[in-house]
Amino acid sequence: MQLNTRTWGEGDRVALLIHGIMADHRTWRKVGPALAERGYRAIAVDLRGHGASGRGEYTAELFADDLVETLPAGAELAIGHSLGGLSLSLAAERLRPARAVYSDPAWHVNSPQKTASPEVFALFKTATRATVAGLNPRWEAEDVDIELETLRVWDENTALGLAPMFGTDQAPARAVVPSLVQFADASFLYDAGEAARLEARGFEVRTVKGAGHTIHRDDFEGFMASLDGWI
Repeated sequence: MQLNTRTWGEGDRVALLIHGIMADHRTWRKVGPALAERGYRAIAVDLRGHGASGRGEYTAELFADDLVETLPAGAELAIGHSLGGLSLSLAAERLRPARAVYSDPAWHVNSPQKTASPEVFALFKTATRATVAGLNPRWEAEDVDIELETLRVWDENTALGLAPMFGTDQAPARAVVPSLVQFADASFLYDAGEAARLEARGFEVRTVKGAGHTIHRDDFEGFMASLDGWI
């Protein structure tokens, strides 16, 4: 599937931006321009079932295949958040970016200690402004507005289609390109032991203190600072 994209900048250095579930390219409203200011041509996608991209079947493998179909191989940088991080990891061998950043990637959803489920995600389609703002107290008002709009156009069947990955370990066996994993300080996906396991597999791991799952919206400055040496 050819995905809808949004581009910031005209630089020779290409950066790829891949959003998480329920979002679309608009989640990168600050990151895209910031990369463009640094000389990148930043290309953000709408994953299938999100934004202006098509609908269809939903599996982690299909999300990855769409990235390969849509985005240029050999980019200087690729950043994937949550579901976007999972999709990027499954496409990394084919896209071969020079560097990959996995921002609180969805490699472990609904571990035995957690209560997330596909149905809970799907129900979020009808979330109110109060719910979105309450769950994300550090977001700017514009990000709450964007989230409500992206929820409106999001196909909640994406969550149901991803049900087989819930409760499974999707972490890559190794880093196929130089890779950074950003952990949110308040992540619902990871515990303290995960950093050592990923470091043993060749990933650099950094935690953005005080940030929740959507690091680039919770703490944009902290998100960018965490990329020091990677952009």
